[in-house]
Amino acid sequence: MRPAAIEAMTDQLARTGNASSLHTSGRLARRVVEESRETIAGAIGCRPSEVVFTSGGTESDNLAVQGTYAARRDVDPRRVRLLVSSVEHHAVLDCVDFLAAHEGAKVTWLEGDADGRVAPETVRRALSEDPESGALVSVMWANNEVGTIQDIRGIAAVAHDLGVPMFTDAVQAVGHIPVDIAASGVDLASLSAHKLGGPIGVGALVVKRNHTLVPLSHGGGQERQVRSGTLDVPAIRAFAVAVEESVRELAEESTRLTGLRDRLIEGALGLGLDIAVGGPWTPGVASDRLPGNAHLLVPGCDGDSLLYLLDAAGIECSTGSACQAGVPQPSHVLLAMGVPEEQARGALRLTLGRTSTTEDVDAVLAALPGAVERARRASGRSW
Repeated sequence: MRPAAIEAMTDQLARTGNASSLHTSGRLARRVVEESRETIAGAIGCRPSEVVFTSGGTESDNLAVQGTYAARRDVDPRRVRLLVSSVEHHAVLDCVDFLAAHEGAKVTWLEGDADGRVAPETVRRALSEDPESGALVSVMWANNEVGTIQDIRGIAAVAHDLGVPMFTDAVQAVGHIPVDIAASGVDLASLSAHKLGGPIGVGALVVKRNHTLVPLSHGGGQERQVRSGTLDVPAIRAFAVAVEESVRELAEESTRLTGLRDRLIEGALGLGLDIAVGGPWTPGVASDRLPGNAHLLVPGCDGDSLLYLLDAAGIECSTGSACQAGVPQPSHVLLAMGVPEEQARGALRLTLGRTSTTEDVDAVLAALPGAVERARRASGRSW
């Protein structure tokens, strides 16, 4: 967490007040919530009334997808088709799978190119087949594994041309690349505090004023009658501080992180280990890939082995793979990008952030050759 967010949260934790109560403490808590709502809205380019507080990205994604699907189908039973990019986060994918299995949803998967990027024309072709059945288009703003940034404005324009609302999971984007919700044209966007230096367990769903959602939880209807639950005022206050600070520092921090990312990728490619880059990458450019995302494909070994070996060296990273029935499975994102399964098994994601330094990057590059050598020996595979 950012020090300023910790300070704001700690200060608020010492105060009493349910933001739904009418007494003095309740009204003071409500003021904190509404001021935080205004701060977040100002930072991401939307109206304060459009910010619905949630417990984080997963809840926001589910509310956007399930809530929209139910609302659209209630108005027109033909609206049962979800058009979803094949590189979405599991919070979206699993929600879509649930609707297909239990609520009669029809799913059209929007395939991307070798970098995982979905072209607006791909969406147009898919929607044009049967626009009257469209319930929602969902394409994430920036991918959590390979860092690919999508043309959200172009996709939203196509969706609206054909009368279908547009949702984007912007959890990885807000605070890391420029995000203007109003300019993008999307109807819904999710964000999460812990991805930009705020606390875990709080996030938001931006819902345009004319967009209707069926709530997933029922109770007090605290957030526009679409999300019930007592508001976590300390977390919301810290969330707002983190959003405001991260957006204010974005330009300078993006340049710094892009430099560190490029140092890491160029160094890894120069180790003579046949490492390749996953996703788009142009040195010095942060418009096609998240500035702090370095995704490496290491042939001849398993990403999980690399993860544990690097972890033992004090370097924490991720693979993007999933475990099904005890058997590691390669990343669905890489497979959707056309990466062969064997190559996808050696994926490694290293992300850089506010506290990352040149020394951190050099430590990774120093540890990588030994970890790769041991992981390749353990795999028993040729490369």
